Amino acid sequence: MRYIISGKNIEVTEGLKTAVYEKIGKLERYFTPETEIHVTLSVEKERQKIEVTIPMKGNIVRAEQVSTDMYVSIDLVEEVIERQLRKYKHKLIEHKQSAINFNQAFVDDDSEEDEVINIIRTKKFAIKPMDAEEACIQMELLGHNFFVFRNAETDEVNVVYKRKGNTFGLIEPEF
Repeated sequence: MRYIISGKNIEVTEGLKTAVYEKIGKLERYFTPETEIHVTLSVEKERQKIEVTIPMKGNIVRAEQVSTDMYVSIDLVEEVIERQLRKYKHKLIEHKQSAINFNQAFVDDDSEEDEVINIIRTKKFAIKPMDAEEACIQMELLGHNFFVFRNAETDEVNVVYKRKGNTFGLIEPEF
């Protein structure tokens, strides 16, 4: 695997790089050697955060973990990614284009049970044209973490969502 390690508000020392190679390296059994892994280490006050992103054709495997110790965060993020891969293995491989990133031994291993995703509720609602700020207010009033709306300016369906630190994000489709 090819590692791209960067730091925000932190110097990426050889010790941190070694910890990343050792822990994230455990994931090598799942991926081909050409797979690129983006690792971002950051520090905000007492929060030591690691973000790992593994882009694949058609999908992205991503996890982030925060703790008071960067080495603990590194340990935790490896476990999260491994759990995600085992849980969604068959779903990811069904999309043939993303299977090229996986190691053939992982693809052929049928020891894991395929977890079924059950949609237990479907909701229909009218989408009223509004701007992003109005959508954020509506989301807050409903007490939700995200809100789907039709952007009055672009006439496209957008999503606003709540982020950590009481901030908001906007997702706009790109065609």
